[in-house]
Amino acid sequence: MVDVVIAGGGTGGHTSPGLAVAALLRQRHLTCAWIGSRHGVEARIVPERDVPYTAIPTGKLRRYWSWHNVADLLVNTPTGVLAATHALSRLQPRVVFATGGYVALPVVLAAAIRRVPSVIHEQTAVPGLANRLAGRLASRIAVTFPDADGRFPRSRVVVTGNPVRPELRIGSRADAISMFELDSALPVVYITGGAQGAQRINRAVGEALPALLAEAQVIHQCGDNPTTGDRAWLEQRRAALSPALAGRYTLKPWVGVELAAIYAATTLTIGRAGAGTVNECCHLGVPALYIPLPGSSGGEQMANARVVERAGGCAVLPQSELTPTRLVERVTELLADRAALRKMGDQARTVAVPDAAERIVDVLLATARR
Repeated sequence: MVDVVIAGGGTGGHTSPGLAVAALLRQRHLTCAWIGSRHGVEARIVPERDVPYTAIPTGKLRRYWSWHNVADLLVNTPTGVLAATHALSRLQPRVVFATGGYVALPVVLAAAIRRVPSVIHEQTAVPGLANRLAGRLASRIAVTFPDADGRFPRSRVVVTGNPVRPELRIGSRADAISMFELDSALPVVYITGGAQGAQRINRAVGEALPALLAEAQVIHQCGDNPTTGDRAWLEQRRAALSPALAGRYTLKPWVGVELAAIYAATTLTIGRAGAGTVNECCHLGVPALYIPLPGSSGGEQMANARVVERAGGCAVLPQSELTPTRLVERVTELLADRAALRKMGDQARTVAVPDAAERIVDVLLATARR
């Protein structure tokens, strides 16, 4: 028997809140296990944290027609519910904590079948389809931002904020300087497109490299998508640079434990406006230039970015306006006023809820079976 089963993943934004909650549960001497997908980012990250992990089949929920919907709805999703039911029967949790993503919904359905209370967590300003469906069955619904549009039943909603992994708070700028051989006198721009990379951002950055590197050092997390070939293309772009500029450019397909040090050294972050990146920058007070993914889950990325922008905690560059020239212009403008950047980072912190993990654990314990 475990105290809490955490369910969710597929992306870093759905995984990080669970990791933060798992860390706090461990501090409080409470047990937890995780149910996730076979191939999402959580399948790699969660076992590394010594959290017992069960993988189940998953079916993706799409808002558009695809033949894959037939197999997912008729085979994969029911199979996932059955596998989740067996897992809950074995683990006997007091409560389920679902962090969203298509793997979370079968677990919430299984929890309802087994009469296990569940708490779902919504990280974004616009709830995803899986959480909107799961919200009909959940005992409580924890949200990052107030649910002004009433997308969830108000009587079950509680504002908790979105927790950040505790290890990200202890990064060292000195470690980053040593790790990436940075020049301490130059600004550092961290560019990220998430675990899979963002092709539009990658290509704009690659074309703009000489001009960007004239202004700053760049750490670029580009993903390694074989379909786009961005990583190989960016390596070619770096090889064409002068030795002096090439020395200012660090290209990585992914980042892991070094992320804390990167954030500690970062002057400006450029990236998508997914829940994970936005939440990390807000908690850590990192100024950001967000390029939201158009049309993502009902426009959730633009909504996330606008929430922070209204607080003065970021700048926003719509993808429709993204060109290498425009990117260089915005980066140059932002780096030119360091005092304004520091203020932007301070304002970003006002969006975060510092004790979000504690609030969520309190909700879980209040909801759990006795």
